[in-house]
Amino acid sequence: MPAEKYKAVIGLEVHAQLNTSTKIFCACRSEYGGEPNTRTCPVCLGLPGALPVLNREAVLKCIRLGLALDCEISFASIFARKNYFYPDCPKNYQISMYDRPLCENGSIDIEADNNKRRIGIERIHLEDDAGKLLHEKGDISNIDFNRSGVPLVEIVTAPDIGSAAEAAAFLRSLRQYVRYLGICDGDLEKGSLRCDVNISLMLRGARELGTRTEIKNLNSFKAVRSGIEFEIERQSSLLDAGKPITQVTQLWDEGEKKLVAMRGKEEAHDYRYFPEPDLPPLIVDDRFVAEAAADMPELPGVKKQRFIDEYGLSEYDAGVLTVEKELADYFESLVTETSDPESSCKWVMREILGQLKDTGITIAEFSLSPRMTGELLILVKEGVINLQAAGAVFSEMLSSGEAACDIVKRMGLEQISSSEELGKMVDEVIAGHKEEVVRYQDGNLQLLGFFIGEAMKMSRGKANPGILNELFKLRLHRRD
Repeated sequence: MPAEKYKAVIGLEVHAQLNTSTKIFCACRSEYGGEPNTRTCPVCLGLPGALPVLNREAVLKCIRLGLALDCEISFASIFARKNYFYPDCPKNYQISMYDRPLCENGSIDIEADNNKRRIGIERIHLEDDAGKLLHEKGDISNIDFNRSGVPLVEIVTAPDIGSAAEAAAFLRSLRQYVRYLGICDGDLEKGSLRCDVNISLMLRGARELGTRTEIKNLNSFKAVRSGIEFEIERQSSLLDAGKPITQVTQLWDEGEKKLVAMRGKEEAHDYRYFPEPDLPPLIVDDRFVAEAAADMPELPGVKKQRFIDEYGLSEYDAGVLTVEKELADYFESLVTETSDPESSCKWVMREILGQLKDTGITIAEFSLSPRMTGELLILVKEGVINLQAAGAVFSEMLSSGEAACDIVKRMGLEQISSSEELGKMVDEVIAGHKEEVVRYQDGNLQLLGFFIGEAMKMSRGKANPGILNELFKLRLHRRD
């Protein structure tokens, strides 16, 4: 197997679109969408004589990400021109940072392949995005420059990643950070988060790195894993056959499940970097960094550990509940309503996440507020309804928007907890299932669930299952 013979050395370059109100060097709106070429001006179209002006909000958000990822912040950065010729790049160069990025030497902790690892981040820098090619049938391609000039942060990892699973885990974690920080929506399908992968293989135990190839613009976690796995297999097959690896840039074809060669891989000298003459050095001071840090939220790892310590959640449950900040906030608001972390966690994990999966919506789009859900759980906690009835009430709440207590009254779902009333049901079940009673008393204790189920049917799901459990045990106990 390639994994046994070769070691994969993987680095990621991730581009995240910052959700600033305007573009990085002009006043054009930067939000996604709009009719093609309606959000442009001489600056983002690269027309002669147009001069860029740096967006202060973009700098703040880049620094905020750097601080969240434990980076060192550079107090003096220089923008550079990265020269290349491509139809969607109107200036024929990209304004980026080369030898003096804004943030350096950070890290992200990930978990993949049953291992926890720390992945180094070499740099985070600002740059402007290119336009977008729109390919039509035949040989026709159009260009939409609405995206041209949208602010990007590029996050470049150290070559610390050793597998496709680790690469996907890093990307998921980074997406979690930018969404928690509120600087990017992290939507891979829309291209607001895009990933390039650099891969080389080396013999295990060797010191010399192999020839590096690149996969561009992977736009899903699945594509990241599939593209890397395909390239590792491709390179290992060539090496086993004694053939050289050629530096190449490739694209992942999701439909064909294969990599398509795009061009020879560029190196830094191919771009002829030089300092951007129209922008002065970017100088930031302690007050500016403090401003960037002022709105720092509780970060995912810290929140996860607090959920474990404060609410007694398992590591798995805490991890699921903190994947999205909005979900974590919903859970905490629900706990405030119920004062019961355990039942709140179970309801969110099973019922609410199940509903989100079935409907394809996000927690932000979920129709029931924590207060409405909390009222339902309190009815269960106080014994007004049982869990079975709660499921029916929950479904009705989703369709009608009514309060839980109103639905319970309207549908007559109040739980039967009277020992006298339930005792009659228990006696009737026992009388009607004499063979099962003998088997239970002979040691088949699993039949207790059968008896309770029969009584629940008899009560149309309204019986208190805890009281039924005790009554059946009492009445079925054999007295020799």
